[in-house]
Amino acid sequence: MFVPAGGYLLNTVEFGAGPDTFVAHGGWVGSWELWQQPFQLMQDRWRCIGYDHRGSGASTAPPTAITPEGLVDDLFTVLDSFGVERCVLAGESLGALTCVLAIERDPSRFAGLVLVDGSYTVKMDTPLIAGSRSNFPGTVHGFVDRCIPEPNSEHLRRWARQILLRAEPEAAARLLECHAEANVAPDLSAIRVPTLIIHGELDAIIPLAVAEMAARAIADSKLVVIPGAGHVPTMTRPEEVVAAINGWRALMSGRED
Repeated sequence: MFVPAGGYLLNTVEFGAGPDTFVAHGGWVGSWELWQQPFQLMQDRWRCIGYDHRGSGASTAPPTAITPEGLVDDLFTVLDSFGVERCVLAGESLGALTCVLAIERDPSRFAGLVLVDGSYTVKMDTPLIAGSRSNFPGTVHGFVDRCIPEPNSEHLRRWARQILLRAEPEAAARLLECHAEANVAPDLSAIRVPTLIIHGELDAIIPLAVAEMAARAIADSKLVVIPGAGHVPTMTRPEEVVAAINGWRALMSGRED
């Protein structure tokens, strides 16, 4: 359903009715569909909620409304709209940055944090900004090829391109540019909720070293590296992503899965 947020509408989805709530944020201009396969595998144990953040999917927010603060505002609006008092929060790629900012704002709302191939800073000279404005289809095509190096994955590359190309080129540029302009760089060492960091071994977008840095910085964290995976294991290796999440949850809760 569509949820009003900041004067705009966010497309939202809900899967499952498990005892724990899992709310996921996509990366860059990736809609909730980046989490579609994990949600389908998780719904017997979790209540899974996803949404199209500003600039992605069916969100109605124009590029001029995209700001780091607005993205965090929308996340809390989604929580409130679904009556979620506390949840495990997950973010993929650039979405990890929004999730970290949400934790900074109000850690009491979150029982845990999952960061998948996360990005925690954005530089103004990133080629995706200029590329989005000059040749968005070509930029997306090359970006997806780098994101998904796994063999026998052309169907996933096609799906990923379809997801990303639903965005407006200017929205794609602004999602990156607004973080660079504000010099957003959260202090990961200040995170005080249990954190699972999942990263693809072959990620050519965000190097594995970034995940290792985050794991060192966040006190109560666990790093899981998926061998042979690229930048979007939620699409290419959903079973392994879900196994990591469920295993981590079991450790947190003290119960076996």
